[in-house]
Amino acid sequence: MLLAIVLVILAVGSVIFHFMSPWWFTPIASNWGSFDDAINITFVITGVVYTGVILFMAYCLYRYRYRADRRAEYDPENTKLEVWLTGLTSVGVVALLTPGLLAWNDFVTVPKDATEIEVVGKQWAWSFRLPGKDGVLGTTNIRNMNGDNEFGVNPKDSAGKDDILIPDGDLHMPIGKSVKMVLRATDVLHDFYVPQFRAKMDMVPGMITYYWMTPTRTGTFDILCAEYCGVGHHEMRGKVVVDTPEDYQKWLVKQSTFAQAMAKIGKDTTGAVKMAAEEPRPDAAAIGAAR
Repeated sequence: MLLAIVLVILAVGSVIFHFMSPWWFTPIASNWGSFDDAINITFVITGVVYTGVILFMAYCLYRYRYRADRRAEYDPENTKLEVWLTGLTSVGVVALLTPGLLAWNDFVTVPKDATEIEVVGKQWAWSFRLPGKDGVLGTTNIRNMNGDNEFGVNPKDSAGKDDILIPDGDLHMPIGKSVKMVLRATDVLHDFYVPQFRAKMDMVPGMITYYWMTPTRTGTFDILCAEYCGVGHHEMRGKVVVDTPEDYQKWLVKQSTFAQAMAKIGKDTTGAVKMAAEEPRPDAAAIGAAR
């Protein structure tokens, strides 16, 4: 009897805690409300089943509690009960899977007008590359990656010369514009995740993964790495800023392109070579005296 009361308290307390819990989703800022719907449907179905099973157990403990004048009856098969259990379980499984499958179908079907933005993850920072005026990202190759070209952009590809590079800064995107996030990792597994966008995807070295989303409200949101990637995992943070179209254009014109970055590197290198050439060399006698 006591155990039956404990089970009832557990079931009722779980339901109350669910509705009074301080841990809820952050307000959504993208088009993926279907993800929230799928999760809420899962909560409802599993919550009803959980509560029903717990209360049924409590009922059985009370209804069939020990009495000296009772005898147990062994019933190894019950076709009616099995049909009901199989039918209800099938309905529950379909109801659980369908919202997720529909959302996944949308998730992997990128709109044709989506703008591509490349995200590069490395221990422990985020870098971004946006298309320039031509609206197309230039090709890349891991063989091109070095200290001066960390994105590995192909310098011979004309489409990449106007690409906007953001090696260390916030990612900006305009509100209401569909974006395809092209994801790359240069060292270990990472995962690009903005909680308010709901969507996320693993970043695997040697592979290009992606997802798409449409920002639905302006603001500044945290970028997190949702895949453990080493001792600095907790510090792998960034910012994504969703701007109005006007503010986005103002930010965009202040950024440097790949061609500008390469020209600056070339200029600095030329200057260093020139300074080295102009520096007076010590004569042989001086070197011999020093020895």
